[in-house]
Amino acid sequence: MIPGEKDIKGDTQRLYGARPQIVGYSLHGNRYLNISSRCTLRCTFCPKFNGVWDVRGHDLRLQTPPTVEEILAAAGDPRRYREVVFCGLGEPTLRLYTLLEVAKQLREQGARVRLNTDGLANLTHGRDVTPDLEGNIDAMSVSLNAQNAAIYNRHCRPRSEGAYESMLDFVERARGFVPEITLTAIDGLSGVDIAACEGIARRLGVGFRRRVLGAVG
Repeated sequence: MIPGEKDIKGDTQRLYGARPQIVGYSLHGNRYLNISSRCTLRCTFCPKFNGVWDVRGHDLRLQTPPTVEEILAAAGDPRRYREVVFCGLGEPTLRLYTLLEVAKQLREQGARVRLNTDGLANLTHGRDVTPDLEGNIDAMSVSLNAQNAAIYNRHCRPRSEGAYESMLDFVERARGFVPEITLTAIDGLSGVDIAACEGIARRLGVGFRRRVLGAVG
C-alpha cells in the first residue's frame, strides 16, 4: 500500500461481498483505469449518487482500492490503446501517489496517459500538487461544470468551501506541467451556460469540450 493511503479492504468486503471488481475497461479505443470509488464532490448528476454504478455495461463499484500491481495488470499492454485514462466513478487524485506511480510506469512502457479529474487535488492535499504531474500526465480533462461558483455548488455539492475557485487555480497552475488540458461542462444542467464555460477555458488558455447530460462513458 502507498504510504498515506487508507486500507479499507475489510470494511468494503463486508459491505459488498467478495465479487470480481473492474479495475480496467476499454471504450473508444482507450483503456480506462478505475482506481477509486471515493469522491471529493457529490454531484447531483453522477449515476452513483442515484444508485447506479454501471458505465456501458461495466460495474465500477470497487470493493477494495486496487494496488499499483493490480492497476498495472488491468492496464495490460498500453501500446494497444490510443490513451490510458484514469477515470472511473471516483476521483483518481484521492489516490495521488498510486496514480503517479502507475502513470510513471505506464509512460515508461510507451503509454499516453490522461487524467480525468475534478481539479480539487490541491484543496484536498493541502499543497500544490501540479508539479508532481510533470512527466507523468500527458493530458488532463478537468470538470468545470459551471460558469460560476453558485451554479457549481448547486450541482456538484463540494465538501469543502472555495472548491470552484480552487479548481480554476489548479488548472492555471497545471498549465506549466501538463501539455494538454481540457475543461468540460455538461449541456442540459439547469443554469449552466455552455458558451460562458467555453469562454473561461479560452481565458485560461486551455481546451474545452461540451458534454451532454445523461451520456456517461
